[in-house]
Amino acid sequence: MQGSAAGLAYRGRTASIGFAHGPFVRVDAGTHGERVAGALAEEALALRKAIDAASGQIAELAAVAGGEAAQILEFQVALLEDEDFLQAIFASIGQGAAADVAWRSALDEQIADYESAEDEYLKARSSDLADLRDRVINILRGGEGQAPKIPGGSVVCADDLPPSRFLEIDWSAGGGLALLRGSPTSHVAMLARARGIPMVVQLGAIPEVGVTALLDGEGATLELDPNAEQLRLFEKRREIHRKSRASARAILRRPTASWRGERIKLLINIQRVEELDHADAQYADGIGLMRTEFLLTDRGGLPDEETQFRAYDAVLRWAERRPVTIRTFDAGGDKPVPGFTIDGEANPFLGVRGLRLCLARPEIFIIQLRALARAAVRGNLKVMFPMVTAPDELEAGRKLFAEVVQRLQAEGIAAMLPELGIMVEVPAAALAIASFKAAFFSIGSNDLAQYIFACDRSNGALASLVNPLHPAVLELIARTAEHGRRSGISVSLCGDMASDPRCLSALLNCGLRELSVNASALAQIKQTIDRLSSGAGLG
Repeated sequence: MQGSAAGLAYRGRTASIGFAHGPFVRVDAGTHGERVAGALAEEALALRKAIDAASGQIAELAAVAGGEAAQILEFQVALLEDEDFLQAIFASIGQGAAADVAWRSALDEQIADYESAEDEYLKARSSDLADLRDRVINILRGGEGQAPKIPGGSVVCADDLPPSRFLEIDWSAGGGLALLRGSPTSHVAMLARARGIPMVVQLGAIPEVGVTALLDGEGATLELDPNAEQLRLFEKRREIHRKSRASARAILRRPTASWRGERIKLLINIQRVEELDHADAQYADGIGLMRTEFLLTDRGGLPDEETQFRAYDAVLRWAERRPVTIRTFDAGGDKPVPGFTIDGEANPFLGVRGLRLCLARPEIFIIQLRALARAAVRGNLKVMFPMVTAPDELEAGRKLFAEVVQRLQAEGIAAMLPELGIMVEVPAAALAIASFKAAFFSIGSNDLAQYIFACDRSNGALASLVNPLHPAVLELIARTAEHGRRSGISVSLCGDMASDPRCLSALLNCGLRELSVNASALAQIKQTIDRLSSGAGLG
């Protein structure tokens, strides 16, 4: 902390770059108000209605937000629909407990279990459980469950913030997010970056003072009740940032990006077809990653073949002859899917997820492969498998895919086997990259770093250990890129590192010549490559 009573300044860590100047609003977790318990039947009915209302609120948020946000919220929806979990709570009400007391007791026990778990993934989900606890209790006590309305353009400050609370805030007028704890690799940080909301985490203790605030996501600072000099310097930094973004958009319209005379392919990551409406998407060299898990979050159940085919076909038609890389279902880990993923795994990140899960559930996987095989005849399609550890997993996926194509052709349906590649996100795969007979490789830097450091990337307490520019991470990236160069096999990187200007120099020096980024980051990444190429650096 720096400064006196007026002009207090705090430094944290950048989670999302940008600038915000507005009212300072503290968001306190917890429940408010009192309620009088009724008869046993009335209490059971009140809890059921509150649970249904909370589930509806979260499902509505997921439907509006779509994409990765919907996947993140699926955890909360699944718990509210878990009758085995709810049965014990209703039994407690039957024994005389008030609805809010029974609910709080059960959720507090669950939260304590999650917080004491050795698995960092489970610890990270405790804030989601706390959100559910408070949301249902507030509804029981006569509230609407949702957070109080926050003025547009506010700098919102909280100890931590679950994704559902972030999505309830209207960010259309700007604003920013300042967290006392949190992590730059958390789910909320991912949502903030996707929406261009500046965010700073790990600010430490902040007294409940301040009417207005300046949040500098680039310098990772929060200034409360700024004086004239602080405001002048802030506006100067913001104007430099604005001009930089404007020049980046001009560079975006140039035909290619290059570095040291070599062309750099810049592709985009998408989750839904609607994301192709982003104004900058048209300038991409193609789609380097289409996540398909969003198809699993619809409340109508697992998607049928026709639903999937229509989504894939729409993306291929948009791309015309540009390449489109679609990743098969990467469910599991932090993306549980009712009816598909395995419940109760001690460590979901190291469990049956990605291709492992798909091969274990061929009845679901085959439906996706049929839709992909049909779409392959419509454009320049490439398909990649996630979470591949050993070459025999790739070959098992290839064999099943080839059998699907043969069956479709036998049925008189146009289909073909597209190029097949793998995500390189397991250290064992990166170390033995030459043993994989893949048509291409795509490095998933988020999971790769997570497994290298044995640290959950969403756990703020471990954020200082997860350094994407650590020599161990760069060595495996360079190893994969070098194998691709020697073998004539394309290698791209589609994780968060590709969208971070601070990582670009290292990635290019590792030998990467294909990067897949969020559409909102495309202009800045192209501008950064242009500066690096001209020797101007990042400053």
